[in-house]
Order: sequence, then C-alpha cells, then structure tokens
Amino acid sequence: MEVDGYKLWFSGKSRYRNGVGILVDRKRTDQVVEVRRINNRIMTIKLVIGGLTLNIISAYAPQVGLEEEIKRRFWEDLDEVVVSIPPTEKLFVGGDFNRHIGYVSMGYGEVHGGFGFGCKNGGGASLLDFGKVFGLMVANSSFPKKEEHLVTFRSSRTVM
Repeated sequence: MEVDGYKLWFSGKSRYRNGVGILVDRKRTDQVVEVRRINNRIMTIKLVIGGLTLNIISAYAPQVGLEEEIKRRFWEDLDEVVVSIPPTEKLFVGGDFNRHIGYVSMGYGEVHGGFGFGCKNGGGASLLDFGKVFGLMVANSSFPKKEEHLVTFRSSRTVM
C-alpha cells in the first residue's frame, strides 16, 4: 500500500487491525530486497543501502492476560527470526513489547540506557535478557523524556 510518499508493508489478519507493519520512504523502496511476513505479530524487511544490509523487524508482543502459550510462541518466533540474520548484517527491532524495564539499569548497562520508567517486571527482565543475548539495546531508554511521555497507554480500567 502506498500512502503519502511512503510504502507500507503489512502482516496481519485484517488490513486495519491485529497486525504489524513497516513504513518505508518511497525513495528507499527499490533498496528493499526481502519482505518476510512471519505472522500477525512479527514481520521483517531487508534493505541494501550502499554496502550495508539492514534487517528491520516489527514486533507486537502479546499483552498481559493472553495465554502463556501465545506468549511463548511469540518469543520463540522472534528468537528464530533474529537467529536467522547473519552477523555481518545490521539489525533493528522495533515494536511494542508490552514490558516494563524499570528506571534502573542495574545489571543491564549494555542494554538499558538508564532512562526507563517505574519498576521492572518479569517481562521487562526477559526483554533485557533478550537484548543481552543478541547484542541489542532498548533505544527508548537511552534518553530522558518529559513526564507526560513516559507512559504511552493507560487503561481506562486502571486507577492511578
């Protein structure tokens, strides 16, 4: 799909719901050499720019309340995709991981930039462990944010 000078690749059950997508500037679309739609939670594109090969993964982790089997399968699928990328190629993983990594980087300095929010939960620890294993960093934790930007979603059912 082309929208306002960009090309959208989408993977999901419906065009407007339950899926992930990657938007690329139309000037870069000829550099896209591969698009892989893994499922409605994970997709990848590969671009070759100059002599550099970039792999971009878009991921949407299952939220709290979903079955453990769904969560386990997501992490197995993501792990399989990341492992399949040659170490000579660059990797960027973006998405919503539905995790809390906390404001303290304790023990995760190479993965956590020190600008998190709140308390780390079990899911946050597993995300940080995932980053350690694959040499990734939680980029959003690398710079301070205004207080109003620390939380991107609040449930209408949650009392603050």
